Amino acid sequence: MADVLAIGTRKGLWLARSDDDRRTWRLDGPHLVAQEVAAVAVDVRGAAPRVLAGVQYGHWGPTVTWSDDLGATWSETDEGAIRFPADTGAALARVWQLRPDVAARPGVVWAGCEPHSLWRSDDGGVSFTLVRGLWDHPHRPTWEPGAGGGAVHTVLPHPAGDRVVVAMSTGGVYVSEDGAGGWEPRNRGITTSFLPGPPPEYGQCVHKVAVDAADPDRMYAQNHFGVFRTDDAGASWTSIAEGLPADFGFPVAASPRTPGTAWVVPLVADADRTPPGGRLRVHRTRDAGASWTEVGAGLPDASWTAVLRDAVCVDDADPTGVYVGTRDGCVWASADEGESFTLVADHLPDVLCVRTGRLP
Repeated sequence: MADVLAIGTRKGLWLARSDDDRRTWRLDGPHLVAQEVAAVAVDVRGAAPRVLAGVQYGHWGPTVTWSDDLGATWSETDEGAIRFPADTGAALARVWQLRPDVAARPGVVWAGCEPHSLWRSDDGGVSFTLVRGLWDHPHRPTWEPGAGGGAVHTVLPHPAGDRVVVAMSTGGVYVSEDGAGGWEPRNRGITTSFLPGPPPEYGQCVHKVAVDAADPDRMYAQNHFGVFRTDDAGASWTSIAEGLPADFGFPVAASPRTPGTAWVVPLVADADRTPPGGRLRVHRTRDAGASWTEVGAGLPDASWTAVLRDAVCVDDADPTGVYVGTRDGCVWASADEGESFTLVADHLPDVLCVRTGRLP
């Protein structure tokens, strides 16, 4: 069994491979040289793994490209895989998220984009169709862009049913129970310290959402101030930030195999956005946020970088692997649920996203 790690950066894509232990890695790249890669996915549902990348060409603009031979060649759809219908009056600004669906829906890939929009592909990411139910939602005109732009940055299809969960900056969490037809905001309990008055129905600046291994109704959210958990598919959220050195951060990841296990990377305050005390560390919970433990032996001290929302991912191995990319161009891998990390790459451009897949 081999593992591949796709690393999207401000100036290209790198692919790392580990054949045995997830501790030693061979780095290949750059691919897509000098292009911003803000979204990447490793789709292992087919006969051969497909690497999908959401790229921003400096001259030609944004699109989705893919490789079926681990980066040896790349393909893209003529005139772009994602194109807004003429009646919308909109144009694609950036692909923020690429999410292959479950194995039972082998051709389905979701894309979250800027401006705030969700797209579905039924051909493995070659072409996408706008999800009109979310685009036409009456709230959409009032969704504000976050500091990085107006992004649907999280897409979570239900492993067995029709539910689809999205999160966006800055609209919060929205859920569809009918396969992306109708949508409702589910943000009750998520705070908005940056707004006056009580938290609104929507408008929260949720940075990332992850689903627990035991129950798809249980999810974790890293917010613009606050870490939260829901046990009822977003109908209500409860703070689980107690025990963390800071409640600000961008990513949250949950184990796909161990219930109650999740990871965050705390950053100090909104203005600083640096690790507490300059120590880059991961914090892990094994009890669904009731308590947190600092882990991350091997991660650096005197580190004043940051970790972006999609620059953390986990694999489905046993024990779970955890992967962290930083804005100073380093990528770290743990084969023991975050207890210890080894360096995969350094001196890369600003790391925007990391995704992993297990190869036969």
